[in-house]
Amino acid sequence: MSSTTETSRGPSDFEKPLGSAATTVASFDEAGSGPLKRLQHFLHNYPTAIPFIVLVISVLAFSAIVGERFYATRNLAIVLQQVTVIAILGIAQTLVILTAGIDLSVGAIMILSHVVMGKLAVDSGFPVPIAFSLGLLCGLVCGAINGSLITFLRLPPFIATLGTWNIFNALNLWYSESQTVRPGDIDAAAPFLKIMGTSLTINAAQFAFGTVLMFTLAVIVWYMLNKTAFGRHIHATGDDEEAARLAGIRTDRTLIAVYTLAGLICAIAGWALIGRVGAVSPNSGQTANLDSITAVVIGGTSLFGGRGSLVGTLVGALIVGVFSSGLKLAGLDVLWQVFAVGLLIIIAVAIDQWIRKVSA
Repeated sequence: MSSTTETSRGPSDFEKPLGSAATTVASFDEAGSGPLKRLQHFLHNYPTAIPFIVLVISVLAFSAIVGERFYATRNLAIVLQQVTVIAILGIAQTLVILTAGIDLSVGAIMILSHVVMGKLAVDSGFPVPIAFSLGLLCGLVCGAINGSLITFLRLPPFIATLGTWNIFNALNLWYSESQTVRPGDIDAAAPFLKIMGTSLTINAAQFAFGTVLMFTLAVIVWYMLNKTAFGRHIHATGDDEEAARLAGIRTDRTLIAVYTLAGLICAIAGWALIGRVGAVSPNSGQTANLDSITAVVIGGTSLFGGRGSLVGTLVGALIVGVFSSGLKLAGLDVLWQVFAVGLLIIIAVAIDQWIRKVSA
């Protein structure tokens, strides 16, 4: 009798509750995936969407407020020239922040490297190729020092690079003797150092070689981050260093390589700075450290590591340049430019926190 009862309960009887539960879960998921949640997931998958939207809105807004003076090709070319050095530093800073670190010394490395180039070529009489190479080597060594302090001594990146920022600044003032290498002296002894300031004229707008260098570096580093194993190791280390180590990634080696590469890129930014300013000054780029972080954060790269975009960093630098140019042409005081950038930073970090919370 009992067997007859069991036989009468076919598989369909057991499938009914299961199908019912699945339907309930599916309907719950549909109810929970409203427009706001879909937007959050979209922004998580495409972190550069927000800076692109902000850039387009700001260009349209300033074009309406200021008029033809703002969107003229010449003014937009000037904006590009103004953000070139910060964008190059932002490329270096992006690499570091993707590993969940931060480098407060990028500006100091840039200044020290460009002082080494200028002093060796002009004051010490070194052949220009050697002086230029030693300047790049200086940036590379400074970056390797940062990476070594973080990996071997296990110092927090903030503390390590805060310390080296002071050390590199002191070395800069000591070696330069707080004296500027003048434009005329560079023209006479090492005109190659100023080549990034040379301009190409296109439709009455002048685009500096430094801007071309910026985009070239961006393409190279973008390819490295997205198409190579090293790039995947960088993202994995920033996302979860312990999990990356357990997966077989040599995270210490990755971190040293990242900081070393960042130092080299900072030295290249120093070369671009010579072309931009036309001289070698130990007092240049005083706000470069914070400016580079600003470009990265506004560009959508997460300060918690593992998620971000190099394209976003370039867009972030352009946003800062557009706001500075637009507010200046609108006749507003420079303090409102600083206010606007600070507000953008707060909004960008708040959005990043919101996206991380939902994606978790």
